[in-house]
Amino acid sequence: MVLLCAGLNVQAAPILSPATTAAQAGLVNVQGLAPEIAVDMRYAGSNNFTGHVVPGYEAPTCYLLRPAAEALARVARSLKAQGYRLQVFDCYRPVRAVQAFVAWAADLQDQSTKAQYYPRVDKRALLGDYIAETSGHSRGATLDLGLLDCRQGPCQPVAMGTDFDFFDARAHTDARDISPAQRAHRQQLLRAMAAEGFANYPMEWWHFTFRPEPMPDTAFDVPVN
Repeated sequence: MVLLCAGLNVQAAPILSPATTAAQAGLVNVQGLAPEIAVDMRYAGSNNFTGHVVPGYEAPTCYLLRPAAEALARVARSLKAQGYRLQVFDCYRPVRAVQAFVAWAADLQDQSTKAQYYPRVDKRALLGDYIAETSGHSRGATLDLGLLDCRQGPCQPVAMGTDFDFFDARAHTDARDISPAQRAHRQQLLRAMAAEGFANYPMEWWHFTFRPEPMPDTAFDVPVN
């Protein structure tokens, strides 16, 4: 989600990097380090809260700065040994994509995805409460992800209580109005990620930031391709 996704704490707006390619930015393709990670980059398609491909996403590629990518690969190997896979929904996010989210939130005429993504929230409350003008994703060490259960036959998504990017209190990591099994799944993901240095954003069960951030004062706007 875009949420106060500037990170887990308040800080000054980062400086925009002059990099024009992922290589110049130091971003690496996570699947090159951990091919077992399933990639479902929602903003590279229309299956997201805007209902459209988001500017800046030219391909469904998960980029992170190398320290974060290497840590995520370790998480993936640990979970694979238990019969699970990671499924990423978003990784590095260009600044232009964040700006597109802000523009979408300000367009109160577009309510086409309300039933799926924010049924209990007035869209006027999204900007500020849920969608911020800067995002930690643009710094290359934050990602959104879930789990796949591969223990019996084809891998299946693990039930987490809400879908990714659901604007609702039920998306809070410690939400109580979900089933015990769903809470256990969230804790399983939380423990696996924390073991390799990823901190969860408690408003979103899927949102994690690698600590310490490799480049906490720099944002990127290179396209995802």
